[in-house]
Amino acid sequence: MQNRRIQLILAGIIFAFLWASAAAATKIGLGAVQPFVLFVPRFFLAAGIMLFVSHVLLKKRMPKGKEWMQTAVYGLFNVSLYLGIYVVGMMEVSAGLGALATATNPVFISLISTFWLRKPLQPVTVLSLVLCLAGIGVAAWPLLADSYATPFGLGLVLFSMVTYSVGAIYFSVSKWDDLHIFTINGWQTLFGGIFLLPLMAVWYDPAKNDFNLAWLLSTLWLVGPVSIVAVLLWLFLLKDNPVRASFWLFLCPVFGFAISAAIMHEPLSFYTLAGILLVVGGLYMVQRLRK
Repeated sequence: MQNRRIQLILAGIIFAFLWASAAAATKIGLGAVQPFVLFVPRFFLAAGIMLFVSHVLLKKRMPKGKEWMQTAVYGLFNVSLYLGIYVVGMMEVSAGLGALATATNPVFISLISTFWLRKPLQPVTVLSLVLCLAGIGVAAWPLLADSYATPFGLGLVLFSMVTYSVGAIYFSVSKWDDLHIFTINGWQTLFGGIFLLPLMAVWYDPAKNDFNLAWLLSTLWLVGPVSIVAVLLWLFLLKDNPVRASFWLFLCPVFGFAISAAIMHEPLSFYTLAGILLVVGGLYMVQRLRK
């Protein structure tokens, strides 16, 4: 029992750190290449690895019938729209704010699910959303003044969280039978990359892409530690206890700003602390509601 508890704690801390590091890795990669050039190859590489594990190593079955449409729709929202919009917005948003915005996903999911699943709208859900948005606004205030972020970029990042939430709810209400999670993730990631491929081709500009060491390390980090290791840790935590697993998201804003300050030299201030506390408060209210 004690060893199990230690394993869960270590898994939660490592997950939160890796998940939060995605924003800084994205900013580093964007310093070398265009947004879609950074993310689309990542999707194909990650999908290839997951599908190899699923179909070759684990011998899991392929999708069939309506499952193909479901994985395509899930990939459209969970990869193409979510990460496609996110990476464009991150061109004008600091890494710390990007990580802070990502942590608000449970709040958007709770709010959208009340309308999608026709559940009663709880006042605490609205209050949690207000707290999270206020927290992001407070943390962003000095960064907007110092050109670390723009309202347009921040708006895109927040909108990407809405598309992710729609994808998450679609996944939860869809019937997947015995289709393995690696199979679902692999194919939805592949479809997501395919949908974005035409946009990458249309906007590709050789003069704006430098395939240097920063691009390579950023891509490898986003594929390995973030897309594969962090997701596996998240599934491990969810399998043990979904409610307790969600509380590890509270660490993401803390790790996000710490990583951004250490690597990207982004400023930390009282506004940063106040913003994190407001977002964590909003997340806590949503998690209490889900118990």
